[in-house]
Amino acid sequence: MDPYLDQTHLKLQADVRRFATERIVPVARELDETARFPWDNVKAMGERGWLGVPVPRRLSGMGRDYLSYIIVVEELAKHDASHAITVSAHTTLGTSPILAFGTDEQKARFVPPLASGQVLGGFGLTEPGAGSDSSGTRTAAVAADGGYRITGSKIFITHAGVGEIFVVTARTGRVEGHRGITSFVVCKPTVDLDDATRTGIGHRPDLPYSEGVTPGAAEDKLGWRASDTRELHFQDAWVSADQRLGDEGHGFTNFMKTLDAGRIGIAALSLGIAQGALDEALRYTMRRRQFKRPVWEFQDIRFGLADLAAEVQGARHLAYHAAWLKDRGRPFGKEAAMAKLVAARLAARAARTAVQFLGGAGYTSDHPVERMMRDVKACEIGEGTEEIQKTVIARHLARELNT
Repeated sequence: MDPYLDQTHLKLQADVRRFATERIVPVARELDETARFPWDNVKAMGERGWLGVPVPRRLSGMGRDYLSYIIVVEELAKHDASHAITVSAHTTLGTSPILAFGTDEQKARFVPPLASGQVLGGFGLTEPGAGSDSSGTRTAAVAADGGYRITGSKIFITHAGVGEIFVVTARTGRVEGHRGITSFVVCKPTVDLDDATRTGIGHRPDLPYSEGVTPGAAEDKLGWRASDTRELHFQDAWVSADQRLGDEGHGFTNFMKTLDAGRIGIAALSLGIAQGALDEALRYTMRRRQFKRPVWEFQDIRFGLADLAAEVQGARHLAYHAAWLKDRGRPFGKEAAMAKLVAARLAARAARTAVQFLGGAGYTSDHPVERMMRDVKACEIGEGTEEIQKTVIARHLARELNT
């Protein structure tokens, strides 16, 4: 993928690919069936630095560029989307807002335990009445006792149970719409204290836990089943004023910037699923025989997989280019939305095609393509639906036309 990847990127890519083959492939099916969070593999990924790839070394990260980060997500997603979204949600949603908008004290306090993989992070944005319309946030933060008391609920929050550090949006004051939203760093203990004790990660008792923060039951999901997803409830939960992230009323602007970057991560995750589905279909059709010859020899099969290969390469260019722009401090919002839109749509088609080409075998859990077909739906919804991506792209097009 010249000119994007240098030797350090290629080495990282090979390291993640080897890890996925040796550590993830043998357990991915069982984790999906049992909906069990992969604590042991998360510890191993943290020890390798993959929970802090784009975080500066001074804050316990790898100090690598954003392109390195999406390479990690892509390679993991080729084998299991649950592992990939664990890294993605932790990095772009849980860690990056603190890194981008936090004070030096906040960064020093909260980023190192996240970047080093000591604890997991998440992002409390979506609410029962505020999904695509994030300006409809109803969770409220009222100034009190030298800090704020937060009351409300968030829904579909990755790591709401297993995580300990969260960036949470809440409405401060009486201003309606996006101008009344503020961000906070909120901490709570993990629900998996036994696994945290066993593995030695996931819990930091010295964090400023807020009483009144309660995770709901784990969601029983169609896909990403080994990823932890729950509601997160706040009942008069107090946080100190020094845990406010940025100025009051700037929360909406900050999380929109966070979502721009997150879309590149979801594009990479989608890309990994698409490539994984293509690889599985190639392997199967080359060894499967029908009518006394390999299925691969049928023109419809060859042409169908050739089309997918070309589209995967095109989507990869979109995703890598968006990361390349971000790494150079250039505007990338439009390109991130384009990459997410195209890659998620492609991944859904690639998974369906792989299941079709494997026939009856593809419909069983003996092959990972059925899991990919379930996992990919979340890629079309998370970080903004297809319709939201089109809205973002259209706004950029209109703005560019008038400049």
